[in-house]
Amino acid sequence: MYISKNKRILKFSESINEALFLSMKKNRNILLMGLGIDDPKAIFSTTLNLNKFFPKRVFDMPTSENSMTGFAIGLAISGKRPIITHQRVEFSLLAIDQIVNQAAKWLYMNAGQKPVPLVIRLIIGRGWGQGPQHSQSLEAMFSHIPGLKVVCPSDAYSAKGLLASSIEDNNPVIFFEHRWLHNTKSEVPKKYYKIKIGKSKYITRGKDITIITFSYMVIEAIKIAKILKENKIEAEIIDLQSLRPLDKSLFLKSAKKTKKILVIDNGWTNYGVSAEIMAIISENLKHKIYSINRIGVTNTPIPSTEALSKFSYPNKNTIIKIVEKILKKKIKIKKTYDIDKNYNQPDKNFMGPF
Repeated sequence: MYISKNKRILKFSESINEALFLSMKKNRNILLMGLGIDDPKAIFSTTLNLNKFFPKRVFDMPTSENSMTGFAIGLAISGKRPIITHQRVEFSLLAIDQIVNQAAKWLYMNAGQKPVPLVIRLIIGRGWGQGPQHSQSLEAMFSHIPGLKVVCPSDAYSAKGLLASSIEDNNPVIFFEHRWLHNTKSEVPKKYYKIKIGKSKYITRGKDITIITFSYMVIEAIKIAKILKENKIEAEIIDLQSLRPLDKSLFLKSAKKTKKILVIDNGWTNYGVSAEIMAIISENLKHKIYSINRIGVTNTPIPSTEALSKFSYPNKNTIIKIVEKILKKKIKIKKTYDIDKNYNQPDKNFMGPF
């Protein structure tokens, strides 16, 4: 992660806000819209004060996701660069025809003459009893669609750079933000910068096991790597960052080196991102012998109660058990580790779902 005492540290939410501000300052064609985008909580503070700086380009929208997404697509085709935000990924499902049949297809249907420079910010993740209809991680659903780009930052540094690139991209980009990331902190330069969409990155380097993941589960993977290090096991963590286009190079190289792979999915494993990763590894390294496993959300609707949710999500205990299976080695966990005590609140500063 990009943390240093001598450098500038921002929250994930602050880096999103800064990327929006700098992008809108740079380009007058950028418009920002979304339900609750200018209310006091400003979508986890990500849009805070932007309406004061750009009063004619930041506006709330009615609870009409389908029509507003169509409106945004029309603006994009007309030369604007709209950014539309849904406070729940599920809200975007009301606009699925606009996203899948219009935004994703338009460039292909007009032979590349009219791009659709549209960013759709979708909030995902769990907490506070959000339950079956408000806490899903549907990255795989959107990654399945040709014509869309899908981005999943895991820290404040990548959030700012990837959002800036998404806004400048001429394709529709689905930008996923896990709500448990908004209060996390990392080093973020003050200047405007971009991170290329479609490139994964190393979080840690190691020789014993490859851990492939994205979004919030990168945070969990880092915790696991620390436990493994105390057991003299070196884990190589790869953050995918983008799911479409998908950078295969790093995880194939790492898998070939360690021959032991764990894919930690942010959502369900069935028909999910982890299934795609495992398929790619199997197809490209099929003549070698590998130990490949995956873990993700239990394949049931997301429960509301903490009593049930603790069985739904991957945690350090369940991940460690799979690592033990892969490495065929018992891993000791110090008693000082707080093993997933709270399943509905990432930290004491998380004070609600908005």
